[in-house]
Amino acid sequence: MNARASAAKPGKADMVTGLALACLVVLAWAGIHISAIFLIDWSGWRLALAPLVILVQCWLSVGLFIVAHDTMHGSLAPGHPALNRAIGRFCVFIYAGFSYEKLFENHHAHHRHAGTDEDPDFDPEHPSSFWPWYLRFFRYYFGWREFGILTVAVVVYLVILRERFPTMLVFWALPAILSSLQLFYFGTYRPHRIDEQPFADRHKARSNDFPPLLSLLTCFHFGYHHEHHDMPWVPWWKLPHHRHALAQTQPSRGR
Repeated sequence: MNARASAAKPGKADMVTGLALACLVVLAWAGIHISAIFLIDWSGWRLALAPLVILVQCWLSVGLFIVAHDTMHGSLAPGHPALNRAIGRFCVFIYAGFSYEKLFENHHAHHRHAGTDEDPDFDPEHPSSFWPWYLRFFRYYFGWREFGILTVAVVVYLVILRERFPTMLVFWALPAILSSLQLFYFGTYRPHRIDEQPFADRHKARSNDFPPLLSLLTCFHFGYHHEHHDMPWVPWWKLPHHRHALAQTQPSRGR
């Protein structure tokens, strides 16, 4: 199949699939959030399951952001900008109180100026260093607004949970922080870092060579990053198919 044909603008069937997957991600995240923080007694044998639950919630937190990311490109609900914005705002708010409008503006600036001084997601002073770049990235997006919202949330949880309050830190705060590292590493640092491998084109983005299952587990296929920059309207769940179709005609592209 022609690579461009495989990446045609999303239609109604894609919208149904995308919305269904988005609902699964949000409901799974909310189910774990509520049950782990409010309902489950984490004593005895259940305590041994806590690390697994944290990892799953970390992955689902990444999923919340990727769902919101697709709304920024209009690929979740094509032709329905208000629905895209509503879903995107909800996802980034429950994730960490982020401003959807700020993320939207900066993400499109990132696409226009990838890997340059005008790219808000790029660190020209540390283009190859993970931790300085991550700390700049974190400080840029986690500002006073986010701090204020999360402070209110912490106080509310403290009042409601009382002696169970540590469960909020373990099953919400910790997965959120870990997921930010996961998103940054697989979705920003690896694709856009400067190293001995030159970029293929103006997108200044490279893709990983992970098989689809590992790509899904690491960052909901966001690691197929050159393909995303090349055709940002392709929803996350179609990126493996698009990458495969593209490789048939241009085997070295995005590597």
